[in-house]
Amino acid sequence: MARKIWFITGISRGFGKALAQAVLARGDVVIGTTRDGAAGLDAGAGALHVLPLEITDKAAIASCVERAFALHGHVDVLVNNAGYGLLGAIEESTEEETRRVFDVNFFGPLALIKAALPWLRARGRGHILNVSSIAGLAPMAGSGLYAAAKFALEGMSQSLAQELAPLGIRVTLIEPGAFRTDFLSAHSIRKADTSLEAYAGTSGKAVRYLEQLEGRQPGDPERGARAILQAVDARTPPMHLVLGSDALQRSRAQVALMSRELDAWEALSRSTDFPSEA
Repeated sequence: MARKIWFITGISRGFGKALAQAVLARGDVVIGTTRDGAAGLDAGAGALHVLPLEITDKAAIASCVERAFALHGHVDVLVNNAGYGLLGAIEESTEEETRRVFDVNFFGPLALIKAALPWLRARGRGHILNVSSIAGLAPMAGSGLYAAAKFALEGMSQSLAQELAPLGIRVTLIEPGAFRTDFLSAHSIRKADTSLEAYAGTSGKAVRYLEQLEGRQPGDPERGARAILQAVDARTPPMHLVLGSDALQRSRAQVALMSRELDAWEALSRSTDFPSEA
C-alpha cells in the first residue's frame, strides 16, 4: 500500500498526538499543526512536518494549508482534530465563551476545509476526517454549548459528504466517547466563569462527574487511533465512526429515544400535510 500524506491539526497532545504517532509508526507522512510549531513526536518509520497554526486565525489557516499541500504536492487525509471543551449550564456561559468554543470547534475547521478543497478537488480524491464527539450525537447537561458547536460540525459534515461524493472526496465524522487523554484537564477544557445554584443538580452534577472521571476514562487513545486508521483504509469508510463502548451505548440510547418519539407523535406529524387531492 502506498504511503499516505496526512494533514492533522492539533498533534501536540491527546487524540491528535496518538493519531499522529500511529500514522508515523506505519510509515506514512504526517503534516501536523501545533500552536507553537513543536510536537515532541518521534517520526519513526514515517516523515513528520510540524507547522505552527492558530486555528482561529483565518489568514494563518490559508497560509498553513498552502504550505502543507506544497510539501508533497497533495494531501490524502485531512484531519480536523484541534479543539477544546466548555463545561457549564447554558445560562452560566458568556457570549465570549460561546463564540470562542464555536471559533475553535466549528469555524476553524470550516475555514481549513474551504482552504483545502480546491487542492482536493483538483486531484479528484481525498478523505476529510472531522473529529466531533459523542456530545455531537447525544449531549448531556453541562455540555450544551460545546455540543452545539459539535452539532454544527456534524450537520456541516453530513451535507459536505453529499456535495463531495461525486468529486471522489470522502468525509467521516469521528465521534469519541471518554478517552484517557488530557481532554478533561485545564489544557483542553474550560468551565463557565459563573456558577448558578439552580443548576447544581443537572449541569453541576455532570461537571462533577467529568472531573472525577479524569484519569479513569475507559477509552484507550492508541486503540482509538488504530481504529481510525482501519476506517480510513476501508473500501467504504463510514460517515460516522463512533469510538468507545460508552459512546456506542449513548448513541444507541439516543437513536432509541428518537425512534420512540417518532412513533409516539407520528399521527400528529402526519396531520400537518395538505389533505389528499385524490
